[in-house]
Amino acid sequence: MKNLVYTAFYFIAGHGRGWAFSASDLLEKFSRSQADNLLSELVKQGRIRRVARGIYDYPKYSELLQKTLSPDIDQVARAYARKFNWRIEVSGESALNMLGLSTQVVARYVYLSDGPNKSYDIMGTTLEFKKSSLKNIGFKYKESSLIVQALKALGQENITPDTIKKIRDQIDEKMYGKILKDTKTATTWIYETIKEICKKEVHDG
Repeated sequence: MKNLVYTAFYFIAGHGRGWAFSASDLLEKFSRSQADNLLSELVKQGRIRRVARGIYDYPKYSELLQKTLSPDIDQVARAYARKFNWRIEVSGESALNMLGLSTQVVARYVYLSDGPNKSYDIMGTTLEFKKSSLKNIGFKYKESSLIVQALKALGQENITPDTIKKIRDQIDEKMYGKILKDTKTATTWIYETIKEICKKEVHDG
């Protein structure tokens, strides 16, 4: 059992801090009952955290705040999508919040989905899935979906240099090339804005 616990933890930790998952994400390596038992054991050991019924995460820890951070809602939404085989897309309002473009304090995140209408409590935050026809689905990377949805919610006339900078600050530079390739099919003005966002800043040396 000890070896199996180590193997399961090694697999989970390999996805990085903040990853959210369910037992079904472990089924390539373990049987269903093994997966359930291993997750219970890892929760008991404090290595992972149960964030909702059947959903866990490998929590991020802030050295600065000296505490474990709240679950990454986008990771949790994607864990549900894998578990139930849904296709999902973040709603415009929630994308604005995740990219720091909205000043509202959020207690509810909304995702559009091709599954049923569902709502879950994730440690005090509501995660809601709304049944919808998904037009923009098909982006390979979550960052692509996030940016496209946020820009659509803002509208072309509200895009300012400050907006572009705020989004750029939230995106890892390593993702720029991937996002540009991924979003080529987006509306022209959205793609032109994404090209601005994904410009590497030149610093005076």
